[in-house]
Amino acid sequence: MEKFCAWLLRLLGWTVDSGLAPEKKCILLGAPHTSIWDFVIAYLYYRSNGGHAKCMVKKELFVPVLGSIIRAMGGIPVDRKNATTMLRSIIAEMNNSDSFHLAIAPEGTRKPVKKWKTGFHTIARNANIPVYLAYFDWGTKHVGFTQKVELTDDPHADMARIQALYEEMHLVGKHPKNYVTK
Repeated sequence: MEKFCAWLLRLLGWTVDSGLAPEKKCILLGAPHTSIWDFVIAYLYYRSNGGHAKCMVKKELFVPVLGSIIRAMGGIPVDRKNATTMLRSIIAEMNNSDSFHLAIAPEGTRKPVKKWKTGFHTIARNANIPVYLAYFDWGTKHVGFTQKVELTDDPHADMARIQALYEEMHLVGKHPKNYVTK
């Protein structure tokens, strides 16, 4: 599977900049998230390195056949209407696993948003796991992850710092008009 995913990424013109996050449990923030294709590229990237990250996907997509495919690719169905229950279930699942890499799009949607979601912060702090900045740059077709971000007790200050770090990367989304960092 690893070689096939690596071959497919190369065929699509993508370059992988890094391997897997070194910890057994972590959160990988993925930006810019402007297309469903971001999920495909991120999946191919992580699988090409031998990893299998999980990601939260709106439960409405878990219809017969498609739901099975999404689940096999690491998708976890979530009810976005009940954020507290969703976060608790993810934290419990993470705490009960030996290894758990969770990919999260901080924008929370493929549409343009100025205020990114801080749910990952709650998960990371409660599960005591690190957060890495991951990216899929459609302008250069590079995919990977960069630095670990140390979180504080202030999710809003941390988010401002994370958005500034992403801004400094000058990333381009598949649909550039949908990517807003500030």
